[in-house]
Amino acid sequence: MRAPAEFVNVLDFEPAARERLSALAYAYYATGANDEITLRENRAALDRRSLHYRVLIDVSQRDLTTTVLEHRLAMPILVAPTAFHGLAHPDAELAATRAAGAAGTVMVLSTMSNTPVEAVTAAAGGPVWFQLYAYRDRGITRDLVQRVEAANCEALMLTVDAPVLGRRERDLRNRFSLPPELVVANLTASGLDCLPLDGEGSGLAMYFSTLLDPSLTWDVIDWLQSITRLPILVKGIVRPDDAVLAAEHGARGIVVSNHGGRQLDTAPATIDVLGPIATAVAGRAEILFDGGIRRGTDVVKALALGAKAVMVGRPVLWGLAAGGEAGVARVLELLRDELDTAMALCGCPSISAVTRDLVD
Repeated sequence: MRAPAEFVNVLDFEPAARERLSALAYAYYATGANDEITLRENRAALDRRSLHYRVLIDVSQRDLTTTVLEHRLAMPILVAPTAFHGLAHPDAELAATRAAGAAGTVMVLSTMSNTPVEAVTAAAGGPVWFQLYAYRDRGITRDLVQRVEAANCEALMLTVDAPVLGRRERDLRNRFSLPPELVVANLTASGLDCLPLDGEGSGLAMYFSTLLDPSLTWDVIDWLQSITRLPILVKGIVRPDDAVLAAEHGARGIVVSNHGGRQLDTAPATIDVLGPIATAVAGRAEILFDGGIRRGTDVVKALALGAKAVMVGRPVLWGLAAGGEAGVARVLELLRDELDTAMALCGCPSISAVTRDLVD
């Protein structure tokens, strides 16, 4: 197995990770919903976009720093919330968190992490945000939010595109559940830390169907604001009108995301809806983007269409499986270096120079 430093691009990590992961874990990370059309289209739509580069601009010095929710970051690339890092590596979310901090960026921790939030923030060298699923029992959700705030997380990212779990057929065939040594560590105190082990389908799907709240409305943002001082981002938006509603309800950030193609199959590719959403929001909230980022040129395209920053999910998991903390660090390093090169070749000495006219 090659060392992470030998990998040439982010795409090299997935086959290396597949060699190390169990078949069940690889399928869980890789799968999309139903026919996986949206999963593929997230990438294909990015590839279809062209960059109309500028020339004869001084790019001898380039500045990749940016500010997201008042955090000064070394680059506009964040670690997206993804569940169950313990399937990839024994260090689990701790490895990804350390790598994110060393890279000067944000780690977004999943509700469904295998490491408790307190251990993650204690290990962090940079900002940690918390991705939140809302449980049917509002008391459990309130306790979790208060715990996250006490652990010094610096933002809440509410996922809104999962009133039920998408039909992930690879997981259904595999009857996905966690091995006994892994739990939903942030819910141990509430007794909701174990996925069902019996039944004919996915244990995660059964967990969602019995515990998470499918009755949420826009009022949930108002309720969260009443119980926490943390800024709230809303993740899972693909429509301009929904983005406007999120901003009107006080969301500080909007994550243009289709859950990595894992929820509603044939939902639009996120890059295709990013521009209209950014236009509709018109600066009332910060726009983040995820869905298929694999290259520095992908980052430029998202920034040009209105994103303040992007988030990467599966590449972090592949890096974690292939090389632990060093693997995640290499993934982030490669994306940063490619972004730096793409900016130079586009005639952009700073992030602010990445403007709408660069991309068709």
